[in-house]
Amino acid sequence: MKHIPIILSIITMLLVGCGPEKSSEDDHGHDHSAGGLEPVSYTLYSDRTEIFVEFKPLVVGEISKLAAHFTILGERFMPLTSGTVTVSLINGDTGIEMSSESPSSPGIYRLALKPSRDGMGKLIFKIETKEFKDQITIDSIPIYADASAAISDQKPSTTGDDISYQKEQAWKVNFANTPVVKQPFSSIIKTSGQIMPSPGDEYVVSAQISGIVTFANQHILQGSEVAAGSQLFTLKSNEVVQSSLGTAVLEAKNELASAQKNYTRATELVKDRIISDKEFLAAKLRFENAQNQLSRVSVTKNFNTNRQNITASISGYLKDVFVENGQYVEAGQALATISKNKKLILQANVSLKYFDKIPLITSANFKPANSQITYSTDTNGGKKITYGRSISENAPFIPIHFEIESKSDIIPGTVGEVFLKLSSKQNVLVIPASSLIEEQGLFFVFVQTGGEKFQKREVSVGGNDGQNVSILDGIKEGERVVSQGAYHIKLVMASGELPAHGHEH
Repeated sequence: MKHIPIILSIITMLLVGCGPEKSSEDDHGHDHSAGGLEPVSYTLYSDRTEIFVEFKPLVVGEISKLAAHFTILGERFMPLTSGTVTVSLINGDTGIEMSSESPSSPGIYRLALKPSRDGMGKLIFKIETKEFKDQITIDSIPIYADASAAISDQKPSTTGDDISYQKEQAWKVNFANTPVVKQPFSSIIKTSGQIMPSPGDEYVVSAQISGIVTFANQHILQGSEVAAGSQLFTLKSNEVVQSSLGTAVLEAKNELASAQKNYTRATELVKDRIISDKEFLAAKLRFENAQNQLSRVSVTKNFNTNRQNITASISGYLKDVFVENGQYVEAGQALATISKNKKLILQANVSLKYFDKIPLITSANFKPANSQITYSTDTNGGKKITYGRSISENAPFIPIHFEIESKSDIIPGTVGEVFLKLSSKQNVLVIPASSLIEEQGLFFVFVQTGGEKFQKREVSVGGNDGQNVSILDGIKEGERVVSQGAYHIKLVMASGELPAHGHEH
């Protein structure tokens, strides 16, 4: 512990205003005699860190122990397990500080301060790890001249409807909270849909001659990756086919040579108006048809009447293999399908009653069956490409198609729920759909009122787009709701077991 002079300077720090959370004997199991000092606690957030700190009121000349709980924010909240934490108590132009180079247990740093003068100060917590640095400031911390002054300033402890759920419990499960915010929210049409391959993302490999197919290697299997130009199959034709193809190629070459000569001559004659434009166009058309005919009957520019080597025209993976090694195939028969696997199509089936709203649909969310993950066309490079203008007798729905980028965990054929987004409303109270708990047709959320305090609140739900829900009543902007782990708190609450407390102060 040391006293340090403080020189006022411009320091970038997070200034968060909040009042102390009064801790009670029921909350933490402390044995406070009548008239004794009750601990206070504060919970604050930066962009990366949550701090929940408990300590007895600061009194001049007395050591106050601080139990500071640090949580790294993210999709799952995790305890800070390494790094140095420094706490500074600033009072006017003087201050004291203490550092701890490691937590006493995951997420918990034990610190202590002994103030030397009374007044109104502030606590600054600095976090330094290998991955990041952070700083959180608690303003307006009272420092009392003596214990009697602190006791006289205490307010009665109240627990209300708070549920106690310790950090040590939250860190063991998939837990997170999020602030309630106002943001644009779209009206929704909920329906079903399916992921399909993009037609422009696939290429059918076909036989150009009849014959026996031989696989190029043992890896010609569904799902195998192939590179453009790599050999897939070899086709060996029989003698009859060889003869007819050889004759056809020879005839096509002769016709092309004659047509080219005639076209060259016509090009010169038409300049001098010796022949009409009609005759010139006829010569040109004959030449182009001869080119097409030769391309059609030639397997490759190095045509071999004995065999055809079939290569992949694009890079991708083998979506389907339609033939077996050694099988006889006819000319034009499909051998395999290659998919680039870069684009997919989301097809949603819309009821006819929404036909007039289809042009207003801008994007969609897709939740695969038996999955907790919801994908959005907004964040997957998606766009609406087309929709049907008619329905069939067997399927009285209108298809609407979105093109999205392919992901490893989304495969063609996947079915699920689709949330079609229409025009959006501004300044709507929104929370993640994962925050909701349904009980007998009613919806509830857990609101975090303090570091280890929660309230179960009934809420009125408006729309649901599969990712977020709009809230009509029950919570306020700026409150924090549990977005991951709500059912775990519910189970702890239902068990009636009080958590084992024992934070030092």
